[in-house]
Amino acid sequence: MTLQHPASTPITSLTAKKRPAVRYAIRVLLLFCVLLVAAQAWSAWSARQSRLAEHAAATSNMANALAAQAESTVRIVDTVLASVVERVEHDGMSPASSDRLRTHMRNMVLQVKELHGLFVYGADGSWLVSSIERPIAGNNADREYFQYHLNHRSRNTYIGKPIRSRSSGVWILPVSRRLDNPDGSFAGVALGTVQIAFFAELYESFDVGTEGVVLLAHDDGTLIYRRPFNDKLIGTSVAAGPVYQMYKSSGPVGTAMLRSRVDGVVRLYSYRHLGGLPLIVATAQSKKEILAEWNQSTLFMSGATVLVVLLLAGVGARLVRQIMIRDQLEAELRIAEEHLQQRNQELTVLATRDALTGLANRRHFEETLRLELKRARRNGAPLSLVLLDVDFFKPYNDRYGHVAGDDCLRQVAAALRGGLARPTDLAARYGGEEFAIVLPATGQVGARYLAERLRLTIMELGIAHADNPPGIVTVSAGTCTFHAAAGDNDDPEALVQRADALLYRAKAEGRNRVSTDLGNTGMAPPPEFSI
Repeated sequence: MTLQHPASTPITSLTAKKRPAVRYAIRVLLLFCVLLVAAQAWSAWSARQSRLAEHAAATSNMANALAAQAESTVRIVDTVLASVVERVEHDGMSPASSDRLRTHMRNMVLQVKELHGLFVYGADGSWLVSSIERPIAGNNADREYFQYHLNHRSRNTYIGKPIRSRSSGVWILPVSRRLDNPDGSFAGVALGTVQIAFFAELYESFDVGTEGVVLLAHDDGTLIYRRPFNDKLIGTSVAAGPVYQMYKSSGPVGTAMLRSRVDGVVRLYSYRHLGGLPLIVATAQSKKEILAEWNQSTLFMSGATVLVVLLLAGVGARLVRQIMIRDQLEAELRIAEEHLQQRNQELTVLATRDALTGLANRRHFEETLRLELKRARRNGAPLSLVLLDVDFFKPYNDRYGHVAGDDCLRQVAAALRGGLARPTDLAARYGGEEFAIVLPATGQVGARYLAERLRLTIMELGIAHADNPPGIVTVSAGTCTFHAAAGDNDDPEALVQRADALLYRAKAEGRNRVSTDLGNTGMAPPPEFSI
């Protein structure tokens, strides 16, 4: 009898699966080369999309920063302008008042770098007071911003179209407010100007590449500033341009790859309309510059792929076996990765749940509350929070023991979980014997009703509690509601503090009740159980 080596069985099995060597090797080699080329193409495409996505995020963030700076500039000028309006309307334009106002305006221009000049014009457009050193005789009644205030009674700030200053000859952005007589009639215009060169200096600090663009325009399409700077473009209309057209169709914020009508360059644009101001800020980077590094790396990797294919053509027959082994290992690694991902998902679930009650834990509650507050602020829907606390739980633990206390908390948690009808509602263990419930799209009345129903449900459990005046386990609750329309504070900690204060009020007023923004509900203990 011939002894067989243990390894001979798998070898024999593999030998039985062999195919004609030359044809099989050629086919496998060709297939592998095709797959290699396809993998390289897919990798290059994925890298390209990833790079574009990264720059889209970067340009969007840059647009946000540019918008914030532009808005800050206008707000600062408007604040100074408001003080000028108040002085003129309160003190009048007597010689003494005019001298004090002129001094104030000059000081403001010297101290506020955003300001180019301050001016006050009478009802006929004549120059009354200005921040410039030399007086100028003239009339500004023909200016677009003056005509706007003459024909509109609005007291809001008006941002006009860019114009050339009659006092200095430079391009400026006018920011103006209407002046009224005591009877409400038109008294003139207060004007603050921002030099266009200020925006140029401000935006030159942003790196958008050699072919990049920074754009500031009025929301009617009038161009205020464009980098690279071209004096002839100021005041022209870009309403037919791709950015403005995207703004009109897509709303106040957007990002897209567009071709410029000015120079024909394809760029990745991100724009943002300033909230409350008629201005649009856009920034863009050249697609060619964005993909320059990707083009070099792709060219290098393509050359390397060709070299690898040529090398494989020479040694392919000898590597077939190793390729098959590698494929088998890769399959095993994929299975292991799937198992690992499944395990990670299970651990993620465990990380969001309270081990004792099965409810969401405090960390998950805080994260959910933060997200729901943002959603409520965005959608304008109310958001309610309920904090519940088991009455006299420490005496319960002392009398019945911690095992019974844990069982009590589990029963209360089950009642809370069963009392929530909507999948969007979240019940969580906040800590110890305290629970929290997040109720999206729920107003004050709905929150109070739910809290009261849960209070009664827990009473119906009939859990004996000799140290609680009713003789059974009860809860006290505090409910509060966030209203975005009312301008409530959307800080999660502030909302929790409001609910906690109401909870403590419910305890202070006798427990076993619900204290809300609308008042208290629930049964007060009978006189014999007064605390």
